[in-house]
Amino acid sequence: MGTTTPAPDNKSTIMGLAAIVLWSTHIGVSRSLAESIGALTSTALMFLVAGIVGWVAAPPNLSQQGPRLLLLARGGLFAAYTVSLALAIGLSSHRQQTLEVAILNYLWPALTLLLAIPLLGQRARPTFVLGLALAVAAAILAPLRPGAWSPADFAQTLRSNPWPYGLAVLAALLWALYSTLSRRWAAHANTGAVPLFSLGAGCALLALRPFFPEPFRWTPPAVLELTYMALLPTLLAYSMWDRAMRKGHVTLVVACSYAIPVLSTLASALYLRVTVAWTVWVACALVALGAFVSHASMRSGIGASTVRRDEAAP
Repeated sequence: MGTTTPAPDNKSTIMGLAAIVLWSTHIGVSRSLAESIGALTSTALMFLVAGIVGWVAAPPNLSQQGPRLLLLARGGLFAAYTVSLALAIGLSSHRQQTLEVAILNYLWPALTLLLAIPLLGQRARPTFVLGLALAVAAAILAPLRPGAWSPADFAQTLRSNPWPYGLAVLAALLWALYSTLSRRWAAHANTGAVPLFSLGAGCALLALRPFFPEPFRWTPPAVLELTYMALLPTLLAYSMWDRAMRKGHVTLVVACSYAIPVLSTLASALYLRVTVAWTVWVACALVALGAFVSHASMRSGIGASTVRRDEAAP
């Protein structure tokens, strides 16, 4: 007889909300750090430091993480997400494009809810399609400059530097898949595997570094930024999010995450001293609204779903 997923834990839910706040500072500080020591180098160091500190502070109990193949799959998704986002930020031509890339990355809340339908057995009302349409509209609007509305303008923007946009969308899909499968495969684990995943992601990023020449200029601000990013938005936020996805009220946390695009754009603009085009703000609003409509269209919360332990494997 299968075991049902435990009821959502309030402490875990609060941790997920705290992770959202910390992640809102990620894009701006990461871009500034990438300009000093490179996107791959800085992200690799973030995750290696976070993984080592996390392992020493709270060694993960890998025996609770389920079959090794599923643990490897989750770790692979985690590493692929970090590589995709790091490259999207590092390959951006300028800081303004970094903000546009961030909007595309923040499609993941709506994508998480979309994947919850086939993977977690959730049901959605027809209005769910409207939420996804709003998110797609944001993805189209984000790269456009004010006054450049024609399909030719859109195509020209993408042709000029398509990689950051494509990698940002890929990162959004990978993180949505990781979050959903963490609930499906590791809901009963008492500890997360984020330190292990962080070490794996850091090693993957270092392995790619020789293929992407980067600047490497250590400065006191870069050291402070790296320390902040490694300990708070990386180690603490990812660990809290992992716990929220495994034990918290997932739909509530994911719904609150629709505020990240606005919070992140505001924080990034202030930190990077960038004037945000009104099209980016509209894209922010569309992403947030799309995620909200998608969440409101779910018939039951993921946190209350019943996933049988003997059905956890794909």
